[in-house]
Amino acid sequence: MKIDWPDLSWSDLQLPSFSVPGAGLLADLVPVPDLPGTPTQWVVLVPALAALAGLLLSGRSSRLAAWIAVGGGLLTVFFALAQLYVLLNLEDPRLTAGTTGALPLGELQVPFTLVTTWPLALIAVTVAAVALIVQVYSRWYLWYDPRYRVFAATVSVFTAAMLLTVHADDVLLLLVGWEVMGWCSYLLIGHHSTKAAARRASTKALLVTRTADAGMVVGLLVLAAGAGTTSIAGIVEHWGRTGPSTTLTAAMVLVVVGVAGKSALFPFQDWLPDAMEGPTPASALIHAATMVAAGTVVLTHLFDLLAVTDPARLLLAVLAAVTTLGAAMLAFAQGDLKRLLAWSTVSQVALMLAALAAATPQVGPDAAAQHLVAHAWFKALLFLATGWLAVLVGGTAMAAMASGTRRYRVLRRRFGWGLLALAGVPPFVGFFSKEMILGAAESGSVAGGGLPSVIVLSAVGAAAPLTAAYCMRAWLVLDRPTDAERHARDYHQGAVERIDDFFDQPQVVHEAEGIERAESAISSSARSGTSILTLMTLLGSLMVLLPVWRTDVHLNLQLLLATLLLMVVAATAVALAARGVRTRDAGARIPASLSLAAERGLGADYAYRLLVATPVLALARAVAWFDREVLDAWVRGAGAGARLLGQGTELLTPRRATPALALVLAGVLVLGTIGVLTT
Repeated sequence: MKIDWPDLSWSDLQLPSFSVPGAGLLADLVPVPDLPGTPTQWVVLVPALAALAGLLLSGRSSRLAAWIAVGGGLLTVFFALAQLYVLLNLEDPRLTAGTTGALPLGELQVPFTLVTTWPLALIAVTVAAVALIVQVYSRWYLWYDPRYRVFAATVSVFTAAMLLTVHADDVLLLLVGWEVMGWCSYLLIGHHSTKAAARRASTKALLVTRTADAGMVVGLLVLAAGAGTTSIAGIVEHWGRTGPSTTLTAAMVLVVVGVAGKSALFPFQDWLPDAMEGPTPASALIHAATMVAAGTVVLTHLFDLLAVTDPARLLLAVLAAVTTLGAAMLAFAQGDLKRLLAWSTVSQVALMLAALAAATPQVGPDAAAQHLVAHAWFKALLFLATGWLAVLVGGTAMAAMASGTRRYRVLRRRFGWGLLALAGVPPFVGFFSKEMILGAAESGSVAGGGLPSVIVLSAVGAAAPLTAAYCMRAWLVLDRPTDAERHARDYHQGAVERIDDFFDQPQVVHEAEGIERAESAISSSARSGTSILTLMTLLGSLMVLLPVWRTDVHLNLQLLLATLLLMVVAATAVALAARGVRTRDAGARIPASLSLAAERGLGADYAYRLLVATPVLALARAVAWFDREVLDAWVRGAGAGARLLGQGTELLTPRRATPALALVLAGVLVLGTIGVLTT
């Protein structure tokens, strides 16, 4: 029997459109404070000023530094929300603002402007909110850290750089935000600088990302030089008018390479899991709302050019597809929960970029931006919950984390909702954003998107069950019954009736003790931050379904149900594999050699050393030898020759002055004296 599937699109699932009842009426009812500048300018400036104030005014007081950092975060969230309010009162959904004024550079126009649209404003709200929660959480997590003040200031700078990247309408401003984020990640990853592993991880992150950044810089400069302006809108207009060309293709390919480095796409993927050596709040910020998501923002700005450059789309699709599937498989085999989440970030960020590669000009880039927003909520929650549990159990290894949500029930919902959102289970926020990506890839594959759309559609479909598998594995380990619960099954209460018999149950007492210990280990403000993130894994779906996104995407119910079915099958298979394993860890079924290789990133470090570090060091040694033995040899030879010539002439002439030479010197003195007296 043939099923008659309804014909739906994502616009049918969106919330009803809203309109302002009369021009300026809402602004009259709730006026915005009359401040110098615009909310877009302040949302970038406030966290930068907070960082400066935190370093200059806090002295040695971590408490004052925390107040400055959190206060700056609150103001940043306020101005980010003010942007939405201003857009609500405008007919044109695009708002521009200046910064320092145009820079005169001859024929090259450098306007230094900022831009706000609904998608960019929603991204800014997400970034500001996650950064604020991270600042609040960090004050508890790094309470006794003597370098907390520097950490808080770095987080503020990091936030300002990401928001500058989000709102930049000038490639020079975009590059400033892009590079500042790279240096901030170096400082945050290497925060525990006394640890050799942290120093190595921070250096590795900087070198890998800066190597790829060379492509980004050259590509953007080529685009700006060809357009005669650094304005992103002007660049898109110029190159869109001239059409595809070899120059445009080369520039966009270089930009894609730069994005691949920051976003940890293959072959640059290995730096991000090693970045787990940084403090957990830093990991939450880097993975959820800033650096690794910045590449998606950059390509969203340049989407109109990417969409007409097939070689760049194909390169991005291949890199994103390989990274999505490879990182998901590596995540399943990790023996540390933070590294599992790190590899999941690599996979999820690749999904965002895959959506951009698959989308056509008719579909637009909003599917990637929606997943950026959704991913920020649930990934920040999972990292901060992991940090909380790590404080209680003393580490992030899966063996240490086992039974964590059973021993400390207050964390059960946080981990459960976060993993469900990561897996893409309805009605959590990850379901809507991932299905939007799937729909965009399908629309592209049937509407002229070509091979990139087909590659992305296959990768997204295959990644869904893989994601469900490693989420199920993590949950089974975290929710493993404790020894006390197993003993409680054999407990039989005596025949004596007691008034407080409810508290005579060992399991009840155990749970109460766990909740009390977990809540006493964390500050109320940090706990409230994780509660907000927990709610946003569900309520964030409303943000994704706002009618401000472009949704020219057909909703294929058959494909959606098939994807959900594959996820159920994968999760069931993992649960069956975990049966009979004492730790309930399905990863224990993986051969030890393969598991060890996965934890080492399948030899990516060795490949870096073999293919990059060794040749570069050999070239550096060869250049040093050439400089020392060839170029310097000429200099040394010239010095030796001059010395031999001096020795030879010394043999031909006496050491003392001759009478003739004395007369010449006397004559010079006499002539000089006469000249002075006669002038």
